[in-house]
Amino acid sequence: MNRRQLLQGAGILLTGGSTLDREAEASSQSERRVLITSGETELAQVIADHLSRDRGVRLTGLTAVPSRFPFTACQLDHDSATDELVQGVEAIVHVAEPPSGAGDREQIDHLTRRTYNLARAAVDAGVDRLLFLSTLELMTGYDEDFLVSERWRPLPTTRPSVLARHLGEYTCREFAREQKLQVIVLRLGKVVKAAAVKGQAADPLWVEEREVAQAVAGALDAKLSDHAQGVGRWRIFNVQSEFPGSRFPVSNAKGALGYRPWFKP
Repeated sequence: MNRRQLLQGAGILLTGGSTLDREAEASSQSERRVLITSGETELAQVIADHLSRDRGVRLTGLTAVPSRFPFTACQLDHDSATDELVQGVEAIVHVAEPPSGAGDREQIDHLTRRTYNLARAAVDAGVDRLLFLSTLELMTGYDEDFLVSERWRPLPTTRPSVLARHLGEYTCREFAREQKLQVIVLRLGKVVKAAAVKGQAADPLWVEEREVAQAVAGALDAKLSDHAQGVGRWRIFNVQSEFPGSRFPVSNAKGALGYRPWFKP
């Protein structure tokens, strides 16, 4: 006899779901609470909407914006505000998008200093897993005819938006190397909304925003070896749409994260 049958037999379960069921569901979500950074961005909101189906979601950003999810403004400094931000969190999705209009120095500062402060606070709070959203533009220096897997060495340019992500990866990697956090890096293609690019010539780096959200959910649930890729608790996955001309294979994300790209421009 399952739980639903037992409650029905006792006259507790009502049509449409009882208060007991709703409270149990809410409790389950609160136990799987996820913090998402760069909450001001559309991508963070899309990810939050997807994860909220079976998790408690909290957003943070440098400035507060209207949201249907709990939102805490935080500068991610090395202070008590950042410490409090990560309390009671199971995992962190670090979208890590610099503020709009940020100059070169601020972009790099956001991906290094603020990322370090967030990871340090997460370790102190006992957070187990950090997802860092990086970019496949770190790998576009290779010949377009090559199929570049996650094991290839990044070829970052000096463009601040690319160099900053590269430095952000290395900041997170040191925490994984020291066994402080399990870090999963999702190297994303150019994130687009399907409706917005309809009719445009396809870019081989495109990834649809809802595909990103699905990959994030898979990465939060994935059971991964602590010593894969030779650096402590560290894994990297390519995440992009899969269509003719796409440059970076996503077979590892499919196998380990259950990633299922669907967008066909």
